[in-house]
Formats: sequence, C-alpha cells, structure tokens
Amino acid sequence: MECAHLAIAVKVSQPTGLKSSRRSRNLPSTVSEGFKENSNSFRKLKCQVKGCEESSSLWCCCLCGEIYCGRYAKAHMKSHYEENEDHSVCLDISTYAVYCYKCDEYVVNDSDAGSIQSLRNFFQQLDPNYHLLDIENDKNHSRKRSGNFGRSQNYKKRKPIHPKTVGLRNLGNTCFMNAVLQSLNNIPEFSKYIQKLPSLDKMQVKKPTPKTHTASTSEESKFKSVGLNTRSNPEDVDSVLLVEEFRKTLVELRRSKTALSPASLFAVIWKVVPNFRGYQQQDAHEFMRYLLDRLHQELLTLLPAGSFTLPRNSLTGVKNSVVTAIFGGVLQSEVHCLECGMNSVKHDPFLDLSLDIPVVKPKPTSTHDGDTIPQVIPCTIADCLRSFTDTEELADSERYTCGSCKKRQRSTKKFWIKKLPNVLCLHLKRFRWSSFIRTKIETYVEFPTTDLDMSAYQLNNVRRTRDNTGSTEYDLAAVVVHHGSGAGSGHYTSYAIHDNVWYHFNDSTVSVCPEETVTKSKAYILFYVRRELKL
Repeated sequence: MECAHLAIAVKVSQPTGLKSSRRSRNLPSTVSEGFKENSNSFRKLKCQVKGCEESSSLWCCCLCGEIYCGRYAKAHMKSHYEENEDHSVCLDISTYAVYCYKCDEYVVNDSDAGSIQSLRNFFQQLDPNYHLLDIENDKNHSRKRSGNFGRSQNYKKRKPIHPKTVGLRNLGNTCFMNAVLQSLNNIPEFSKYIQKLPSLDKMQVKKPTPKTHTASTSEESKFKSVGLNTRSNPEDVDSVLLVEEFRKTLVELRRSKTALSPASLFAVIWKVVPNFRGYQQQDAHEFMRYLLDRLHQELLTLLPAGSFTLPRNSLTGVKNSVVTAIFGGVLQSEVHCLECGMNSVKHDPFLDLSLDIPVVKPKPTSTHDGDTIPQVIPCTIADCLRSFTDTEELADSERYTCGSCKKRQRSTKKFWIKKLPNVLCLHLKRFRWSSFIRTKIETYVEFPTTDLDMSAYQLNNVRRTRDNTGSTEYDLAAVVVHHGSGAGSGHYTSYAIHDNVWYHFNDSTVSVCPEETVTKSKAYILFYVRRELKL
C-alpha cells in the first residue's frame, strides 16, 4: 500500500555507522578496499541494542538510520518505534521490503527524494551475494575494461551462488509462497515440464459440457478426500490462468541473475484463492495444496490437450496432469470389523502425506549422584511414517458401518501405500489446535537426505502393485522450514539441492549451506524424489 507517513518518517539514504560504498555496478578490475571493508561490515551487522547479538532479521530505521532486530527475533525495531512514534518506517536489510508500523502494512511508494531506493541501493552494494551476481552479469564488460578481475583467485573463492539459484523478493509476509515456489522449482522434472509449456496468455479453456462436468465433479470429489480444494469460482478459470503466471515465474527464475519479484503471480493468486488476499502470514502447506490443485485443474481444461495431458490413473480413474503424474500416489485404506472380521478396502489418490509427529515421553535416567534426568529420545521420519501406517482402533465416534453386520461396529483401520508417487511430499503436522489456540510442535524430526526406503509402507504381496512402480528409494530434493512459534506468524525459508550443492532460500537472499545445516532444521515439508523417476 502507499504510505502517507514517508514525508516525516523517511530522511536517511544510508544507515548510521557505515560508510557509503565506493563501488558502483561499473566495477574496477580489482576488488577495492572499500568493497572489502563494507562487505565485512555487512557480515558483522547486528542489532544496535546493547547486549543483543541478533544478526538476522535486521531492519534499518528510515528516519535515523539505526539498525535493530525484527519482530521474529527480539522485536527491538518495534520497541524503537514505540519509543519514537515518528520512526515508523523501516527497511529489511536482507529482503529490502519496507514496513510502516503506523499503517501496519508493507510500503510500496517512496519519498519525494527517493531515499528508500537509495537505502536499498546502499545495502545491495554491501551484500556480497547480491553484488557477486552483478559481477556475473557484467563479467563480459569487466573483461573489456581490464584483464585481471575475471581470473582473480579472490573472486573464485567468493562466488557462492549458482546463476540459476536466485531469490524471490518478499512482497509483505509472502515468505510462505517463496519457500514453496523455490522448492517446486528445484524439482527438475516438474519445473522443466512447466517451463516448456507454450505461452498460455491467449489459450482458450474448454467449456464443460454436462457430460464433462459430471466427470469433472467425480474427479474433484475424489481429490476432496485428500484435501484438494475445489472451491474456486469456475468463472475464474475463464478469466485468469494461474498456470501461465506460474510458468512465467519459473522461466524468469531460470533467466534472472538477481532476486525476482513474484508480484504478478501473487496478484493472480489473490484473484483465484480469496483466502490468500492481504499481507498476513499464511500456511505454506495450505498454499502448496491450493497451488497444485489449481494447476492440475487448469492443465486438464486447457486446449490443445494432446501433448500436455497424460493417461488416466489406472487405479483411481482420475485424469492425470503433470501435477498428479509427479506428485500423485494412491493410498489403500483397510477397515476391519472386530465383530465379524469383514474387511472393507478403499483406494484414494494423494498428492502428499500429512504425518503426525509422535509424542515421545522422555525416559528418566540415573546419574552418579542418584538424581534422574530426562533422556531425550529422537524422533525420526520413519517413526512418523510408522505412526501413519500402523493399525489403529477407531474411536466410538468414528465407528464403521459394517456391510455384513449392517450396523456400526468396533473396527480397526490401516493405511498402505498402493502406488508410490514420483515425488513424495511429506507434510509434518507441526500445528495443532489446543484450547482454541493453534500451537506449534517444536519436536525435531530426524530425516535422511538420501536412501529413504518406502518399501516397508507399500502394499506388499500383491505383484501387480510392484511390477511398474520402479524404485522404492528416494533422495531429498527440498525442505520447507517454519521459523517461529505460531502458524499465523514466524517466517518460512527453504533448502534445495542443485548440482549436488545445498542452498538456503530466504526470500531474496540465497546462500550455499552445508548438508548438516539442512539435516538439523526442523522440517515442515519434505520433498523426496524417487530414483529412476519416469513419467
């Protein structure tokens, strides 16, 4: 939104305590001392409150230039505003987003003097990752000016970012979207397929005939059972194509050398999914489900169908798109009547599995002094999968109506995976309702980066389910992580592997990270790619 407070709240074009960079985008042939000095200063930046060591989630006050930590750290920037009401506008030094506390909104306009853009430019020049991407952009021009910089040993050591791994700008609490987009973009088979689609701007959409509509309704009802929402107004399909903006965004991510703004895609999401209107924090998993559902439905209705649709799923009868061909699997649920022994079997499609995090009570252990201390028992992704597939007795309120007994009886239920997907998406249920409050489960869940074997959870002893399924082993491709305490607050980032290198995607900032950092994260969504993936 446009902020009316900029005339009073925006004065500075650089923060206090840092010199203006001597380098512009026209880089000299050697790394200047000024650039080294300021880049080192950028890395050492921390909240200016005495005793606060926060170095992430830093914001710069646009009136006085002082730097404080944000609300998802120790909220010293908010305290600074509360003590000085004119100091209401601040800039995130990592994402360059601007926020006004008086408006309680992100800001899109600038002051008459252009001070906000000057402040952005200042931090962009200091940020070594951002700057090195500019170096990559301008390397041909640099060679023309002088010969040494392109061969500089110093430059080679400091070049951390692969050209294809660029960030997405935060438009105002849109980290939930950015984390999911970066994860999906780093699943090569899916990303490449979407990018190769023809331009769909003027593509006509099929008008469903009564027969087609009936079939579509049947398909939609099957997906509702696994949480795929179909509440979008059909008229939206005729006026807005989410898949086209999604395609453009993935293409731009591949081409761009610097952080990209997903504003056009977000605007379309606002139109087709009213739940995501506004700039409040949203749930990344919920967004992913809406996104994949919408892409699936649009791809099924686009003309021409020929090259861009796939055969129906033989187990469920549902039409396949690239979404279901890559993420789609089939669950078999077995309900067993404890009175007569009758089994009821049902097949349901899924695009992801939502797994409970088992509550593990710590075991007391003795010390030499006779005291007892709790022993921390690690939870693994295998524990979550076992909990999902273990046989459980249904509660009285969920009693099954037995087809043989003709009445509701005590029964047990068990899930098997009948068909494994090409990309296995595992959602860890970290949020739960307790006394009308949605709380977060902070339990660390250990997960492998390679060799996740799903054979133990697949329906066994049925040859036809194993003939064409391929490998049951999966390797990790991406992870979405939620930082913070509540679903409606906090911050989302993601990790993804590209050319055997792990990257951390934090909105517009992309950095190389060790695998150990990934495995120590408290994962929210895990994307595993099957070995020998075939569409």
